[in-house]
Amino acid sequence: MHASVRLALPLLGVLALTACTSADPARSSGSPGSEGTGADAPSTPSATATTGSSGGADGAEPADGRTTLRFIRGSTTVDVRIDGDNPTARALVAQVPFTTTLRDLSRREKIGDPPTPLTTEGSPGSDPEDGDLIYYVPWGNLGFYYDASGIEYSDDTIHLGTYDATPQELAGLEGRVEVTVVQ
Repeated sequence: MHASVRLALPLLGVLALTACTSADPARSSGSPGSEGTGADAPSTPSATATTGSSGGADGAEPADGRTTLRFIRGSTTVDVRIDGDNPTARALVAQVPFTTTLRDLSRREKIGDPPTPLTTEGSPGSDPEDGDLIYYVPWGNLGFYYDASGIEYSDDTIHLGTYDATPQELAGLEGRVEVTVVQ
């Protein structure tokens, strides 16, 4: 009997681990208690996934362990390095690919909504800078800061990543934008 228990224990461990994971990234992308969504969030997310030349189509992370999201509108692309190692950043990546609508807000940032609210529990606030992609908790929107002067630390502003784009490139993202993962 002891020999059969020793053989069954590793099998039970593998089965338990398999049951705790999900092949459907949408299941882990948000929490039912997450706050707010924008009024004009797209009702049905859609986008075409593309894979950049720096990685394979197998879903592996880049060599530095960070994910790059590509925001595309026509011939304009802006890449965002997801460097906020927090639950909110991981929830955003889990929702990709999707389509959103970006618009200017107060000549400070471009904002748009993820398909569903992102989880924020366990994610620290931040003091945004120009070139930051953030998640603003009260409104449930993404923000590309390009003029963060005078904006200070807030627990409601969660840092997701950074981008390097000219004002013209950022202006080209106004309207419907596809979001994909580049690896």
